[in-house]
Amino acid sequence: METNTEHVHCLIIGSGPAGYTAAIYAARANLKPVLYQGIQPGGQLTITTEVENYPGYPNGIQGPDMMIDFETQAKRMGADIRYGLATKVDFSDNPLKVLIDEEKWITADSVILATGASAKWLGLESETRLNGYGVSACAVCDGFFFKGKEVCIVGAGDTAAEEALYLSKICSFVHMFVRKDEMRASKIMQKRVLATKNIKVYWNTEVEEILGEGKAVAVRVINNQTKESKTIPVSAYFVAIGHQPNSEIFKGWLEMDESGYIITKPGTTKTNIEGVFAAGDLQDKIYRQAVTAAGSGCMAALDAERFLSMKEHQETSDELENSVKTDEK
Repeated sequence: METNTEHVHCLIIGSGPAGYTAAIYAARANLKPVLYQGIQPGGQLTITTEVENYPGYPNGIQGPDMMIDFETQAKRMGADIRYGLATKVDFSDNPLKVLIDEEKWITADSVILATGASAKWLGLESETRLNGYGVSACAVCDGFFFKGKEVCIVGAGDTAAEEALYLSKICSFVHMFVRKDEMRASKIMQKRVLATKNIKVYWNTEVEEILGEGKAVAVRVINNQTKESKTIPVSAYFVAIGHQPNSEIFKGWLEMDESGYIITKPGTTKTNIEGVFAAGDLQDKIYRQAVTAAGSGCMAALDAERFLSMKEHQETSDELENSVKTDEK
């Protein structure tokens, strides 16, 4: 291993609600955690505007401000927060090894992974430009802000169907764009969507552009069969074509499902590698909420604390046993 190394007791990779909560709990447990923030300090919430569903903020809060609060609290507890991106890991032995920015190896007695997941987008320039201003990848997070208004959603799977149904309960009308002539969603979800009066499904339809300056006001779509183009006024555009867990560098080391989500032992954050724990959206493809991510960050820190405590106890017992054997000689 390269000479540019540093050893830490507890290493946390990722800085969304899961990572920062893990840092708070680990610091309070005197694990002296070191947290590397990754490519997007604060995670997905830094590209979210108003957050109204996180407990403790009765008047709501801006996503970036909320993440500053999380970071400030973690620092106050004694966590060492650093800029840097994990680029490679070696989990073949303990201490565990993580390469930061392709130049510095960190060895660690325990590692908490909280690198999150990224929403998949169509790749339109307007998705980036209007993100947070009527463009969102989370209907449950942001649908409330468009209560009583017309909105649209892109997607054809169960998540898209669930989010369309969710939006139909709070919005006046939901335009649902499906790229093919059928949905991937389960039959029961399709049936519910098609039976909902204020949802209109557009088959063989793709979004060409989101229109608006400063906020979304309409979408331009095209029927990929007839080539007919139309503009539909909407107050919000939601994309629900899936998420991609940020787990690429852990492939070959950790057990994952077919989508790349880290598999943890039921009821814990433990992975298949001893001393490595996974929290937040990296291992959660069902809920994907800030509050559930924070909860699993707490779990990961507690799991890491117990692991390290047992490890230290075992090492102490081994030392005593070796000492006794030496004395007997």
